[in-house]
Amino acid sequence: MAVALAIGLAGCGTPGAPLPPSLKLPDRVTNLAASRAGNQVSLTWTMPKKNTDKLLLKDNVPVRVCRKEGEDVCNAVGTDLTIAPGAAGAFTDTLPSGLAAGAPRPVSYFVELKNRNGRSAGLSNPAMVLAGEAPGPVIGLDAEVRKDGIVLRWTPDGAGAAVRLQRRLLTPPAAKPKADQGPLAPAPEPVEQNLLVEAGGQSGAPSQPARTLDKSIRFGETYEYRAQRVVRMTVGGQTLELDGELSGPVRVEALDVFPPAVPTGLAAVATAASADAGASIDLSWQPDTEADLAGYIVYRREGNSAWQRISPAQVLVGPAFHDAHVEPGHTYVYAVTAIDQGGHESARSGEAQETVPSP
Repeated sequence: MAVALAIGLAGCGTPGAPLPPSLKLPDRVTNLAASRAGNQVSLTWTMPKKNTDKLLLKDNVPVRVCRKEGEDVCNAVGTDLTIAPGAAGAFTDTLPSGLAAGAPRPVSYFVELKNRNGRSAGLSNPAMVLAGEAPGPVIGLDAEVRKDGIVLRWTPDGAGAAVRLQRRLLTPPAAKPKADQGPLAPAPEPVEQNLLVEAGGQSGAPSQPARTLDKSIRFGETYEYRAQRVVRMTVGGQTLELDGELSGPVRVEALDVFPPAVPTGLAAVATAASADAGASIDLSWQPDTEADLAGYIVYRREGNSAWQRISPAQVLVGPAFHDAHVEPGHTYVYAVTAIDQGGHESARSGEAQETVPSP
């Protein structure tokens, strides 16, 4: 009997450590994001699909949104929400007058997901925006097309805020033949692009309009610009921005009506006639590096006579010309112009004078 009793006791399972009861807490939100426009702060996030026990959530989840300034407690804003698991969460907070005024300062938002007993796994990641009075609007925005880009001007405010220029391409990219779509083809121009001009980069005297140059435009396109002042602050390695309202649009048609740069470095060297060849004068000058250059035109005159074009009707591609129509003992004066693919011709270069040796 004693042996049988011992065997019976040995066959009973020994209970392990008791497991903690499941609280069925929804997982924390980890991708909360916030943005401010005017006095409205928009929050977005993704609801979790599981609880902290890795079990799927079945019912809608109560959501508490709170706002925290500095070391204060996180105060609830608005009413609690109820959102389905895995859904996109969104909430808009209207800043109270105290947070919509004064100097820029960071404010953090959190969301907290609760179970049916009102318990949670903790606050979400913080999402920060800048509270305070938004910078004033940009006024007096205008634009002017120049050879090196589009110059934008506006009235300075004296507050030292940066200015963001929002540029939109109004002429859609034309469909290009397959032959023009190789690996060396230029990348298509983005339809929308932002240009941030820091306060120190806004050139111009204090009594004159602030201005900047957009060098990234392409001639032949039409653009629309809007501007807004931006206050920027770095908090914990994160750069926060407080944007003013957008200005009215300014439309610019970037027509290339500008001639190439005037050629420089023109030099002339005469060669006397020989038994094998007649007299000549060789010209050379510094090459033009502009992308739309078509070529060069050479002009010549004698004494006070009028300038005459002596290069062929087809423009010269290279920066050199051989003038074989000269007479020994005569002195000639030369000048060169550059011409672009649109037919715009530069002013004449500096003159180069040379006398053909007599035999």
